[in-house]
Parts: sequence; C-alpha cells; structure tokens
Amino acid sequence: MRATWRGLPAAQHEVGWEPGLSVPAADGSTLRTDHYFPRTEGDFPTLLVRSPYGRGVPWSPMYGLLFAEQGFHVVLQSCRGTGGSGGRFDLWRNEAADGRAAVSWLREQPWFTGTLGTVGPSYLGYVQWALALDPPPELKAMVVQVGLHDPYALFHADGALRLENALTVGVGMTYQHRGIVPFVRAALRLQRRMREITTARPLRGAHVPALGEVPWLDDVMTHPDAGDPYWDGASPGEAAERLSVPTGLITGWHDALADQTLEQYARLRRAGCETSLLVGPWTHTSALQQGWPEVFAESLAWLRAHLCDDPAGLRPARVRVHVGGDGTWRDLDDWPAAPGMTTAWFPAANGDLIRGAGQDASAEPTPLKTFRYDPADPTPSLGGPLLSRGAGPRDNKALEARDDVVTFTSAPLTAPVDVLGPVSAQLRISADTGCADVFARLCDVDAQGRSLNVCDGLIPLRTAGQALAEVTVPMSSTAHRFAAGHRVRLQISGGAHPRFARNPGTGEPRAEATGFTPVRITLHEGSALALPRTAEVHGPSTDG
Repeated sequence: MRATWRGLPAAQHEVGWEPGLSVPAADGSTLRTDHYFPRTEGDFPTLLVRSPYGRGVPWSPMYGLLFAEQGFHVVLQSCRGTGGSGGRFDLWRNEAADGRAAVSWLREQPWFTGTLGTVGPSYLGYVQWALALDPPPELKAMVVQVGLHDPYALFHADGALRLENALTVGVGMTYQHRGIVPFVRAALRLQRRMREITTARPLRGAHVPALGEVPWLDDVMTHPDAGDPYWDGASPGEAAERLSVPTGLITGWHDALADQTLEQYARLRRAGCETSLLVGPWTHTSALQQGWPEVFAESLAWLRAHLCDDPAGLRPARVRVHVGGDGTWRDLDDWPAAPGMTTAWFPAANGDLIRGAGQDASAEPTPLKTFRYDPADPTPSLGGPLLSRGAGPRDNKALEARDDVVTFTSAPLTAPVDVLGPVSAQLRISADTGCADVFARLCDVDAQGRSLNVCDGLIPLRTAGQALAEVTVPMSSTAHRFAAGHRVRLQISGGAHPRFARNPGTGEPRAEATGFTPVRITLHEGSALALPRTAEVHGPSTDG
C-alpha cells in the first residue's frame, strides 16, 4: 500500500486479526465479521465498518489494517446475505436494525471502551446513515466517503433511469462480495454486453445474460416514481436533520453521489451538527484510488479529533474544495460559498453565449435552435458522474459535432471566471411530441478547441403537445476556474445514453418501452445558464 499511495502515515502499532467472527443480526442470522486491533496494551476506540462487498481486498487493507495501525479497533462486517453472512440481502430494509445489532454485540466485548466511530464509502456510507436514524449513545463520530443516503436518486433523475449506474451497482452488489475473480469476470461480461443490454426492447430483464437474475435490479428499474410506496423507508437521509454526531463528508466533483453528499452537508448545517466537507477532483472510484492519501488523512484526522480528543490534524476551515481548471485547493467558511448569487449567460441564435445581456422572458418566444432526438440512434453519453471507469472530464468535441447536440459558446474570456456553487440551466423549451428529455452540460473550451465537461444534469419534459415549457435543469455543483482565453460553453441535447435510459418519446415507462418515436426539441429565447458568483476565500489557495 505504501508503494502505491505515497504519503500514508507510518504505522503506530502492529496489527492483530480475528477473522470470521459470528455476530447475530437483528433476525438472528449470522453476520460474518473480522476484527482488526492494535497489538499494544491499552484502550483504543472502535470503528464499525459494515459492507455488502465482502471483507477482502480492498476493504481489509484500506480500512482494517490502515486504521488499526493508527490505534483503532476495526470491526469489518459483511451485511446480511453477503460475504458469508446469513439471511437475504436487501438494498436498504435491514441496515438500521443490523447496525444496532452489531453495536449490541460490541457492548459485550471486553476490548470495547464505549467510544465508537463509523467510516466507509458508497453503500458503506448508507449503513452509517441507517445507524444514525437512532444513533446509539456510544456513536461519537462518522466519516461518510463518497456516500449514499438516497437509493432512489442513485437510480433515477426525476423519473429518468440512470441506466449505466444501475447496471454497475448490480455487478458490485451481486458479485464483489464473492471475491475478486467472480467480480472481475462479471464486470467484463457487462462491459462486453453493455450495448446489447442498454439497447434492448424492453430493458427489463435484458441484464440477465450478463448478471444473472437480480430481482432487486428489476425492481428499482421499474419503479421510476419517487412517490411510489416501493421507495418508502429507502432513504435515511432525514437522520442528518436532527443528528448531533460530528460527521465528516468527502466526495469528488465527478462522483455519482456528489449531489447526495452536498445535500447531507446542507442538512447537517441546518441541524447545527458539527461537520466538515472535502471535495476533490475525483470520480466515485478515483477518490479511493488516486485520492486515497487525501481521503485517508482527512478521515483519520476527523476520527482522532472526535474519538481520541486529538484535534491536531483538523484543518481550520469547515470546507475545502479542489478548483478545476487551475488545480488548486481552496478553504471556505461554508458551501455554497455565496448562496443565491448568480450570473446569467444567455444563448443567442448564432450560437453565442452572452454574459449578462438579458433577454425579455415575457416577450413572444422566438426559437433559437431546433434539433431532432431519435431514441433509435440516441445521443451518446460521455464522461461525467458515473460509477464506471468512463467517468470524469472528457473532450466533448466529437460529441458536439452531432446534429442532435446544440452548443452556445462565449467569446474568449479576457480574465479568469471562477464558478463555485450550484449550476443550472433555466430553459424555455418545447417538444413536438410533448415527451422528451433535456440534457444540459457546462463545458470549458480551451485555446486548442477541446471542450471539457465540468458539470451537467438531465430532466424529463412532459408538455401538452408543442406547448412551451419553462424548466430548470439542475446541473449539479462545481468549483472551477475558466482561465483567460478559454470559453464558456452550454451544451444541450435530448439525452445521454447509456448513462440515462432512452426516453422512448411515447410516454411509456423506460424499462418497459418497445416502441420509439423521434422528437423535435426547440430551445427559445429567454433561456439562460445560471452560474454562481464567487465569494472571498478563507485563507490562501494552495497548489494541488
């Protein structure tokens, strides 16, 4: 590990290991558990790490070994129905009860001092929020890394199925806990058959040849409505609204769960809970790969401060963000840095994007651009906040050459423009079938013409025939500097496949649709790209 990740702290203790312990779940089945501990006399706090992905690589070295070396008991446990644990795995229905059962078992252990923390990424963050719904008195700190709290938002964007992420989660949940070889084989099968699966009509069940039967995957794909009773109790995010347990949050600007992390932060701040936020230049997976030295250092400092009464490693500012475009880190008092402060950039019929030159939204709508989206030849997705290895910034030049993608581009900037906060597109738009998707993306165009995606978003559009609709497309958040000489670009299309399942244009559910209808989408004057203004930074920027 130290050869792979430079800058990891030196070990403070030799580590012992008790593998394969049996811990009773809430239903009496067995939760397989490994215990890592410092081979040193004395009392040490405990970290509970609950995972559906098994207890081997990478969890054993990254969480069991590294944290035990630094003076923690680490209890690494397989969730119900995974990694040798008994019972049946369910995406969310067992985690709160099983987390409480694990704490009950801890209370009986002679080495447990009554000081407990939790740590972990992705679904390992979800189980922390589930425990926090009714936090045990021993819980003194949490660190949620690239973490999940809302399964619906993981799989859907206001009813639009996040298809590629759903399939990636299906592979991870079904195979990773079985060991590295079965997991890699399944991931390769999915990669080879991705086009076949994502273009099937209907989508439902098309994953079976690659993944086998995954009943919960069918369920999440066929319940696109957030208000469906299927999703009742799925999100423990409300825990943050009343939590008093100090909670550190970590994400990346291209993490598929970045919006969820920022929502968690906002809820914790409103609750008055002690919290911190670190946002790096990472995707969901690279935060635990290239970003691991920073992620580990941040996590260790938070846990030491709140479990060991050692705040020496804490940074002075509540928020630290990496600024894309110039590769620096900025310390901020809060996030967003300047809430509510935005600048409008208006698209023009000639393809220009004009800063602050407002258009009269009350005037008769005048078409700016019209394009045709054909679900039989869908606009492809490129980069962005995915769970798969294609995530992150990519050159959009070839994508933007397609007839079903329109762009609006500013003149070269005479001075740098900093964008820190949530980005959105406020669009006046119509669709001739009344049923379409609208995908909006912010790009940074350099002097060589490379168009790198910064952030984006998609919403489904339903109108009465060709009626004009005024919609806001949330495009996530960013911290990015557009350098002098670069250009700001707004990209608009009717989809991003297979990141999102195709809108069939017929009103049919996406997972069930067998017929497709092309749609003509028109963008009208009065549309605008809303970019947040910057605020004063807390302390100097640092190179990164």
